[in-house]
Amino acid sequence: MSDLSLVAVVREENPCTLDARAMLDELSAMLALYSADGAQSRFSIEDVQRSRSAFAVARTIDGHAIGCGALRRYSFEIAEFKRIYRRPQCPGTGAAILQFLEDVAASMGYRRVILETRAANRRAVAFYQRHGYETIEPFGEYIGAAGVRCLGKTLAPAQCS
Repeated sequence: MSDLSLVAVVREENPCTLDARAMLDELSAMLALYSADGAQSRFSIEDVQRSRSAFAVARTIDGHAIGCGALRRYSFEIAEFKRIYRRPQCPGTGAAILQFLEDVAASMGYRRVILETRAANRRAVAFYQRHGYETIEPFGEYIGAAGVRCLGKTLAPAQCS
């Protein structure tokens, strides 16, 4: 791929498409490197097909899927980000996915975002911290779970256009 073809375009897509499934499968394989679990049991496609939820795919300008991410409702004011992934050879894509999801969450009225990653995945923890996320107490199913790192960020209110 040329450098120009790596420019990411992120938009909402159906999580059941072949490209979305391929991205989710790649992420599960990558997560299995940090633990024996690819974390599929903590993600449900149905969760991101509900009201105030979204699934996004990042693509090159020539249409190749290179990453994904999801948001689901945690509470009325809090969105939870799940399954954020970018192919290793596609730098900058993770930031584009994260910004897209933050914008979507703010436009849906969420005031805060929370997420979980493996503590052993230091690159992911550093990535989120670079983007303004701070360590928070474990929440929901992660309370008492070993090896997790929970992070959160307050969102700026959505801008009216």
